[in-house]
Amino acid sequence: MKRMMALLLLTLIAAAGAAPDSPLNGVWEIVPSLSPNIDRSTQNLQLRIQADEAGAMLVFERPARGRRSSDTLAVEIGTVTRIPVTRRSNPTTVYSGIHLKHSSDRLITASWRDDGHTLWLDEKIKAEISQGETVLQESHAFTVSRNGEFLTYRIERASRPTQPTAEYVFKVKDSLKAKMIELEDDWLLKGDLQRQALLIGLQGLANRDSAEFYLVYPETWQFTYSKRLYEWYGEKRGYTFQEIKSVPEALAAFRDRIKGYVVWDKEVRTSLIVAYTVAGLEDAVVVSENQVPMLDSLGFAKIEDFRGRFTGMSDAEIYRWAKDRYWDRCSRKYLIWLGGHAGKEMKPGVADWGVANRVFFQDLSTDPADTLEYELAKELLADMRSDALIMGWHSYAKDRESHHVTLCSSFGLPVEGLHSVPNLSFEHRVGFSEGFTFKNNHNIEPGKSYKPEKKVYLACIQTDGIGIGAWLKPGRGEIPYAWETLMNYSWLAPSLLEFFYDTSTPNDYFIGCLSGPGYMYPKAVPEDKLPGLIRRADSLMKKLDLRVFDIMDYSVHGPQHEFADLTRSVVDAYYEYMPEAIGFVNGYAPANTFDSRDGRPMLSFEYYLSPTVSEAEAVADLIELATLNEKRPYFLLLHIRETSDVARVKSILGQLPESFELVPLDIFIKMAGENPTFTRRMIER
Repeated sequence: MKRMMALLLLTLIAAAGAAPDSPLNGVWEIVPSLSPNIDRSTQNLQLRIQADEAGAMLVFERPARGRRSSDTLAVEIGTVTRIPVTRRSNPTTVYSGIHLKHSSDRLITASWRDDGHTLWLDEKIKAEISQGETVLQESHAFTVSRNGEFLTYRIERASRPTQPTAEYVFKVKDSLKAKMIELEDDWLLKGDLQRQALLIGLQGLANRDSAEFYLVYPETWQFTYSKRLYEWYGEKRGYTFQEIKSVPEALAAFRDRIKGYVVWDKEVRTSLIVAYTVAGLEDAVVVSENQVPMLDSLGFAKIEDFRGRFTGMSDAEIYRWAKDRYWDRCSRKYLIWLGGHAGKEMKPGVADWGVANRVFFQDLSTDPADTLEYELAKELLADMRSDALIMGWHSYAKDRESHHVTLCSSFGLPVEGLHSVPNLSFEHRVGFSEGFTFKNNHNIEPGKSYKPEKKVYLACIQTDGIGIGAWLKPGRGEIPYAWETLMNYSWLAPSLLEFFYDTSTPNDYFIGCLSGPGYMYPKAVPEDKLPGLIRRADSLMKKLDLRVFDIMDYSVHGPQHEFADLTRSVVDAYYEYMPEAIGFVNGYAPANTFDSRDGRPMLSFEYYLSPTVSEAEAVADLIELATLNEKRPYFLLLHIRETSDVARVKSILGQLPESFELVPLDIFIKMAGENPTFTRRMIER
């Protein structure tokens, strides 16, 4: 009978002009991590659907003792379909004393809902229970997501009105699958960096069009979340990962993406940086001379060989050579400083993004005293698009952060670092979950007045973005805490930013940073470019549901006593071009810029909590500040180095007198704006 009904349905669909583009059509496989009712009978369940406006055929396939079993359900739309009962129970009653009545019929009425995205089945079926007979009334809803990635099968029963009896989530068969490999904690040029460098570059080739290759970094990596995020992709996003154990296995898995290899010179560190530029342009992997025999044995062609090419040359000469040879073919949207760690080690986490986007790599000095490198850096920056991002990080061995960001800002170009940021090419391609919107954990209730008492009010902000902070360390969620949020990740690495919002607690409050749409120094930005950059940052603030904005300016020009403070024109610009921000914070270490306009304050950090200061010293410092600032309320804003965990901060604050009170940042801002006991102060020029 089932076979006859299936054939009848296929005939009806053919006669109606079957719609192969129906969103439910295809083969779907269950996602166990997203299906709360999973058990042994459904953990490998597959569902085949062929549907049209006239009817639908559903085939459930599951393993059974080493072989596959299947059930076929064929229904016509708008009519009652009768299907004989052949089983004692259905999957949702197998553990209950509800026995489907043998020799009776399942009565199913099918309809389309939600513009054809939901197939709805109303079913009546006789059942025997200990006190006699009853009729089960069930509804089965098969709903495909708007992006076509997932199908949700939900079963509801009239006798269980408060919750569904089952909900299963399926994904398109063989979709959302990726390879994964673990990296070693050795980044020396003559050590395992050779393995890591090849894999990071290969990742960029593998993820150019879709998220297919994920790297799990060691626990000691600066960005601590790579393993937890990997788990989250499986738990919340439906990804299935296949672990790769070796470099040859990785090369084989993505062989179709690789056109050859580039050999870098272990005696000239800079050659690896140039090799990454070539890798992106030529679809190649970077290898050391030790790895050449392996690549040759696997049949890969040598594209470029830098052994001996740069011996005796300075970095300025090498990068000038590379610019003359490769610059015309490279991206103008991104430019990478592959700096950071120097000397005998390199941590090229961002290289996958650069390879994927055919970016020019370098680590030029931005110290004006290094004339040749500085001038070449200016040439590159001058040739970038007006909306470009400067990725990676300056070299710790060549210049200072203030040099680097000042120079980039002077071209109106924000920095989005660091050199060690991992897996961007993967995170960029995953995108958001369907229906995801950014929802911050706001504490201010509309219309409510927040009148401070005569106390010392504290608020905490973590430095340096979420990724290298204390997100996965002890104490998060136990006290109100604000997190500087890398706003460009809303399009650069959307799934990563969703991870942070998804795993936040009510005590985690996100704020915008840092000075613009990326890290920049507003005093160094050309006057005609600053309004546009602040407007870009403001649009990201709105998208991410952020209301407080964080500013930092350590630009190198100007007197030393003005190092961390803002000019009146800069302060005016933030107030004008971020009209919906409830307030601003300024500095890194303590600064001395304060203002308040229409209840919207600009506050500088009063205290920087170093990870090396003892708890007793920190407590004494905070009490001293409260003693010197006698007026109450006193608003004491803490900036906490990312290497401190929240548990340590909680311990320090717990040792303060009762006259101190920790409050959420937005309430702190609200009270400070309406009760400004601070002195308004900024650079008057």
